Amino acid sequence: MKQKLNINFFLISILLFNTLQAQDISLFNQLNGHLDYTAIGNTLNTSENNSAVDCVINTASSASLNLSSTQTIEAAYLYWAGSGSGDFNVTLNTTEITPSRTFAYTLDSSRQFFAAFADVTSLIQTERNGLYTLSNLEQIEISSAYCSTGTNFAGWAITIIYSDPALPLNQLNVYDGLESVPDNITIELNNLNVMDTNGAKIGFVAWEGDAGLAVNEVLQMNGITLSNPPLNPANNAFNGTNSFTNDSNLFNMDIDFYPIENTINVGDTTATIQLSSGQDLVMVNNIITVLNSQLPDATVAVDTIDQRCNSRQLTLEYTIGNLNSTQLLPANTPIAFYADSNLVAQAQTTNDIAINSTESNVISFTIAPSNSNTINLTIVVDDTGTGNGIITEINEINNTANTLIDFLESSAPTSLSPLTGCNFGNNEAVFNLLTALNEIDPSFDLETAVFYQSLDVLINDLGALIDPSQYINSNNITTIYFKLDAEPCYEIFSVDLEVNDCNPTIPQGFSPNEDGYNDWFNIDGLYDVFLQHELLIFNRFGTLIFKGDNDLKWDGKANYGPLRGDSLLPVGTYFYVLHLNVPNLKPRSGWVYMNY
Repeated sequence: MKQKLNINFFLISILLFNTLQAQDISLFNQLNGHLDYTAIGNTLNTSENNSAVDCVINTASSASLNLSSTQTIEAAYLYWAGSGSGDFNVTLNTTEITPSRTFAYTLDSSRQFFAAFADVTSLIQTERNGLYTLSNLEQIEISSAYCSTGTNFAGWAITIIYSDPALPLNQLNVYDGLESVPDNITIELNNLNVMDTNGAKIGFVAWEGDAGLAVNEVLQMNGITLSNPPLNPANNAFNGTNSFTNDSNLFNMDIDFYPIENTINVGDTTATIQLSSGQDLVMVNNIITVLNSQLPDATVAVDTIDQRCNSRQLTLEYTIGNLNSTQLLPANTPIAFYADSNLVAQAQTTNDIAINSTESNVISFTIAPSNSNTINLTIVVDDTGTGNGIITEINEINNTANTLIDFLESSAPTSLSPLTGCNFGNNEAVFNLLTALNEIDPSFDLETAVFYQSLDVLINDLGALIDPSQYINSNNITTIYFKLDAEPCYEIFSVDLEVNDCNPTIPQGFSPNEDGYNDWFNIDGLYDVFLQHELLIFNRFGTLIFKGDNDLKWDGKANYGPLRGDSLLPVGTYFYVLHLNVPNLKPRSGWVYMNY
């Protein structure tokens, strides 16, 4: 189980024991797969640089690349270096090259050195095998300060990383900078995961080493001296050689590699490199390690975040990757979701994720109100929710994705003028809620407004009103809320509903013939609205024949006076007096015609 949140991966700690200015060697790139590498290059010196020979440096030199048909170029890095402040415009074959990175080292007040880097992958992939010539490397310092001390040099090297199906799954790390020896440097490689020592090796590109100077010149790894005699004896590691081509005439530069099968062990997590020299000035520009490492490499990326206005719920689409890996990432790899430092959700991968493959998933969860309105959402793959993982990986510090989330909140509802409606009973009325939009902007598209019976229902979107143009305020609803789309969150408005007692509508006729139509004197807006009303009916002689109230409706029969009975009264005109018994409305009177 690996600690996930505070782990360093392949961090190189450089401990320098000399006091000269330098640029630390550090990890530049890491590749995983069926990989290995080779290197070509050449010096521009015509001989070893020492005070007894002419101080001559060419401006061009060549080297040949020969890869097999099964080897596919994955990356190619060009380094060039020399004495002086630098020449950063060179030509490789016919292509002009300028560096993407440069390095510098100052030896003393009169001598400085440079190195430069360019990614030439596409060029090498296109031209592949053949002769490569680096030219126009012209601005090399050959003044007396350099020539009399034998420190004038120039050269170039190309590191070619290739894949081959016949190779084991390896992890290949490219480190670069510009470190100097003498006296010594110690480089600690931390958090290695050595799965198999077979074929393990380490390589260097170094400048200014002299074959004729070998005073206490030792290269060690984990305390074991590295050598490759007769090309690179144990006491003269930097002597103008190329281990890949067995050349020994690369004056003042080295392209070497060493097998390290016997210097590391399965399970090792660290390695120590030590370089020492008592006299020979050596500048290390590039270090490459090739280690068998069949491991997954889980990564996570946030694809989309779906937020709703006035909601603490988040819906995330995210992708788990196993891209820079040498083994599949198993199913059920845990995933943890944190709001700030609080665990808020957990998930796991669904399937085995193959090398160079991904898996996308969706999760929804709600952030508690105790969290602030702005949170740092962190997703960590291979995390059980405790900051610990269960998978050993190539890279233990690329398992996290972070994103800042501001929860969307509307401002307080804006109150609009009340809507009024006539009470048709039980304090209910019919309202056209869409008319409320006229107060905001008469040009609004009516379909943009969504109406709800309460603020809570609106915020949770539990059910909008189907027909806001014919809304009846049942269940004592006195306020309606609606929302309009806006950025970044919708706007909320409220409108109060006022139910008024309006004058009822009195018909001028009815027919109590039991045919189901107009069988009683139906005064619209009276019953269940004016609960204390009194209805008086008189015949044409002025005789009171009927008294009615909210529970007693006139059906064409007399319930008062001498004509009281169960029989229908004669066809004809009758007169009414309607006492509504409310302060603001006067009694109504008129006539009604009854016909069978």
